[in-house]
Amino acid sequence: MTANELEKLNDEYGIREQLVFTDGPGGLITAEISNPHGEATIALHGGHILSFRPSGQEPVLWLSRNSHFTPGKAIRGGIPVCWPWFGDHPTDTDKPAHGFVRTAVWSVSESEKLADERTRLKLSIADSDETLKLWPHRFRLELDCTVSDVLTTKLIATNTGSKPFTCGGALHSYFNISAVPNILIKGLEGCAYKDKVDQYRRKVQDGPVSIKRETDRIYLDTEADCIIEDRGMQRKIGISKNGSRTTVVWNPWIDKAQKMADFGDDEYNGMVCVETANADTDVITLAPGGTHILESVIRVEPWAGNV
Repeated sequence: MTANELEKLNDEYGIREQLVFTDGPGGLITAEISNPHGEATIALHGGHILSFRPSGQEPVLWLSRNSHFTPGKAIRGGIPVCWPWFGDHPTDTDKPAHGFVRTAVWSVSESEKLADERTRLKLSIADSDETLKLWPHRFRLELDCTVSDVLTTKLIATNTGSKPFTCGGALHSYFNISAVPNILIKGLEGCAYKDKVDQYRRKVQDGPVSIKRETDRIYLDTEADCIIEDRGMQRKIGISKNGSRTTVVWNPWIDKAQKMADFGDDEYNGMVCVETANADTDVITLAPGGTHILESVIRVEPWAGNV
């Protein structure tokens, strides 16, 4: 993007003392949001939320120090947008994992300073000749973010074509934690899940989730809020959701982290993914003109006690 294009973006969508568009990491254009309640950074590349921090708090989202900030590559950390499928394509593994929108450039469609000093930004992307080669459907996808001491993210999918389509996806949230031995994830007790590390065997969660090895689980038929209790940071991260009946919990652990070029060898210990998802059989069929909203609400609360 040229300096003139960046200036035009700021003229049209910038908000004095709250929102400015800048050249971010790797030259990728980012929206820098800061208000009395909190701050966030959102890249137009992938419609990707890179950071979120309520005022006076430690960062809530984790971003790898080895992450790629390169056109055509996915960013490791923050909140990637997975759509119109989650994980591998259901019939063609040559197509990009987690869909194609996380490596595409999104457009800014709205910005707004709300009456209570919150900041709202909406990005969008639609079908193109390139997307139709990968997925033969007309669509409009919007990412509607509101930043305060709470981060509210809505992924709004609309079928703009003449035929129904089925889609999955996720707000693939990476959370910043003190260390995996210090955390418990609550809210999924008694929930059935598919264990991707153990040949997709179906199991039932016994008590809170703890991370002690490579973890990759799709929790099924759950609309529950999740809470990450972090003894090291003395805080709780709450994740509420709407439009989702699956939650994914992921940590690559030692061996897998070492094999990933965009993931530091030791970084597995400072992150965990708790993802608001439409995964496995939790997929959405949209009739022409139909819309689905996948919503995540992330908040931080103080916590004191024993994990």
